[in-house]
Amino acid sequence: MVKVTGPTKERTKKLIAALEKAGRKTKKAIWFDLAERLGKPARQQPDVNIWKLEKLAKIFPGKTLLVPGKVLSYGHMGNKATIIGFSFSAEAKRKISAAGGVAMSIEEALQKKAEPGKIVIVK
Repeated sequence: MVKVTGPTKERTKKLIAALEKAGRKTKKAIWFDLAERLGKPARQQPDVNIWKLEKLAKIFPGKTLLVPGKVLSYGHMGNKATIIGFSFSAEAKRKISAAGGVAMSIEEALQKKAEPGKIVIVK
């Protein structure tokens, strides 16, 4: 019996392929790094709470925070920040929007051609 390795969900497979294509097209290593992180098992992908993103938004003002995992809602978001995530809890999206920030998926960021120089990957 063959053991399945790598992602099994179609959304994840398509996203990894799109990230690798963007990396080849733009010659930016961040897209390859992100594709590699998303190719790992789900238990190795980070779950990041709002309170951590708020602290990082203060440290990196004007930067876009990218979470290659799930954004969770524990904490308070007081800063206006742009957060890109693989997935969001409903409450986390609400808190980010209430603070005046933007919560978008990685697919949306690729479509909007997010500037790689302004992105910080959060673990």
